[in-house]
Amino acid sequence: MPGILPQRLERGADAAARALELVLASLEDSKAEDIVTIDIAGKSALGDYMVVVTGRSNRHVSAISDHLIRDLKAEGLGTPRVEGLESGDWVVIDTGDVIIHVFRPEVREFYNIEKMWAAPDLEEETLH
Repeated sequence: MPGILPQRLERGADAAARALELVLASLEDSKAEDIVTIDIAGKSALGDYMVVVTGRSNRHVSAISDHLIRDLKAEGLGTPRVEGLESGDWVVIDTGDVIIHVFRPEVREFYNIEKMWAAPDLEEETLH
């Protein structure tokens, strides 16, 4: 029957880009600071994007994370896997396509994960 199926199913890059847009809008709305997006498609099987942000305090980190989780569910993107929400030092929210790290400033500085992921790719021949 025509009209029952959606015109275009979101897959792969389209779904990841839509999820990233939602994530970034939610983080902006929560006043997250120093938002960095890293394209990890092709570098990792973990997802397509990694987003690293800072909250001003444990309470702010938890509030940013709670708000993002609610927004993801409200937009029908399912229930993400969440780690670290209890402490509010470093929360990881994994949507499948986008992995979000919400840090307190000192914890982000200590781990500096965006530097690790932004490192240039090693050429295959340099590994021999």
